[in-house]
Amino acid sequence: MSISKFAVSSVTDMEKGNRLAGHLACFAAYAIFGINIIVCKDLTGGHLVSPMALFTIRALGAGALFWIISMFQSREKVEARDFIKIFGAAFLGYFATQLTFLIAIPDVTPMHCSIMSAMSPIYTMFIAAIVLKEPLSWQKTGGVALSLAGILFLIFTNTSHDGASGESTLTGLFLMLLNSLSFSLYLGIFKPVIQKYSVVTFMKWIFLFSVLMGLPFSFREVFSFGWTQIPSVQLWELGYLVVFATFISYFLIPLGQKLIRPTLVSMYSYIQPIIATVLSIILGMDLLTWQKVLAAVMVFGGVIVVSRSRCRSN
Repeated sequence: MSISKFAVSSVTDMEKGNRLAGHLACFAAYAIFGINIIVCKDLTGGHLVSPMALFTIRALGAGALFWIISMFQSREKVEARDFIKIFGAAFLGYFATQLTFLIAIPDVTPMHCSIMSAMSPIYTMFIAAIVLKEPLSWQKTGGVALSLAGILFLIFTNTSHDGASGESTLTGLFLMLLNSLSFSLYLGIFKPVIQKYSVVTFMKWIFLFSVLMGLPFSFREVFSFGWTQIPSVQLWELGYLVVFATFISYFLIPLGQKLIRPTLVSMYSYIQPIIATVLSIILGMDLLTWQKVLAAVMVFGGVIVVSRSRCRSN
């Protein structure tokens, strides 16, 4: 093999490895988000803590972890003009996204929550096409449609929750719409600045700005919170939210954004209801049916179709 062919082969293998890492990062992050729906519903439904205070606690905990880790890395300077972009990313990608979700989750059924979340890749695909000039193709559009069809099939054939969770409110549905739109705008607009800095550098500033946004509205509740009065189960749930659903997941999402396309990143949101289904089966709350197997095949088939689109490599 010639040197040039070897070099091309090495680059190709590296690109494949990077794409695989991006897929694994997004899969893990959205699997965590799937469990997060259950945990957040329990915490907010029990009225132990307000959505704003819960948002601030998560941002404080995860932000502290990112700043601690940054002390053990070489210092990375952020350009002054990029702070405005990072502030915008913090507002759309965390403040607006998480707050709308935390306020909405007590007032929407799991089924409606899944439907609204499943629309996120559709928004992201068109936002990326407009902002990042990411071309649309029949292959990419077909892949998104296949995954969307799979998740809707899963939702409408899962009858184990009929009437169990009450009805969703219009306010809750509207907030879930804002939730999906906010995160889609974040994925579609801020990829250039995300790629510019390391994940730790980017996220430590994201969470610092998020704390500054939330603290004025929740200062009194956060610092007068009766930690000793919280049941141990809820304390473990709160720990999961801070460490896994905030720190680890928000470390993995920017990593995935660096390696695969925004549309493909957002498509992993389809994993959330699948994780919920798997958990319900493990806990004996649901049964594995051919409809759920077919839905899973359709969802991941769509992800594969989009990932092999030749529009762009990132």
